[in-house]
Amino acid sequence: MTEPHKLISCILPKGVALDVERKLKEVHNILSANVGSARGVGKITPLAYRGIAGQAEKEILSVEVLADMADEIFEFIYEEANIDRPHGGIMYMHPLSRTTIYKLPDIPEED
Repeated sequence: MTEPHKLISCILPKGVALDVERKLKEVHNILSANVGSARGVGKITPLAYRGIAGQAEKEILSVEVLADMADEIFEFIYEEANIDRPHGGIMYMHPLSRTTIYKLPDIPEED
């Protein structure tokens, strides 16, 4: 039986997710992060006040972590991605029912 995991998902402004993903690897040695692209319509945007729905490019950051580390990693991402500013994004977390551990083989360096 594997340890319980959680999935942290973030919808971020374009240009933020890759930097956060790099920091997760550097600081927490997390390799289970994915970045994708999306397009979204904001309800509260400058154009919305004029009746025009503005589409903006977004990035989706998904990170799978052990359940006992989830709160710490959630807070780390929150700080690194500047979620607490206007239009800074949104994030949420939920438990995963099953996970598969992915490990690369230990291959020696080539000369």
